[in-house]
Amino acid sequence: MADITIEELEHVAQLARLSFSKDELANFTGQLNDILGYIAKLEEIDTADVPPTTHALQVTNVFREDRVEPSLPVEESVANAPQEENGAFVVPRII
Repeated sequence: MADITIEELEHVAQLARLSFSKDELANFTGQLNDILGYIAKLEEIDTADVPPTTHALQVTNVFREDRVEPSLPVEESVANAPQEENGAFVVPRII
């Protein structure tokens, strides 16, 4: 895997409208090349027999059965509201 050069990093920074000092460019170039080295090391591992996973642990959704049940009466739901009008909560205007 090819190393990232300072010129390539300057080009990407320019595209992203970022400006870095020469010291920062040298530091970031070294860090990015270290990351690419770790990725290259991971690519050496044989994963042909490893199934793809989305989570480290098996995840299952727990759903309940849909049932129609009586809801809370309007009078009871707005009983503790600071302000109520026509069976609805009154809230401050946002716009």
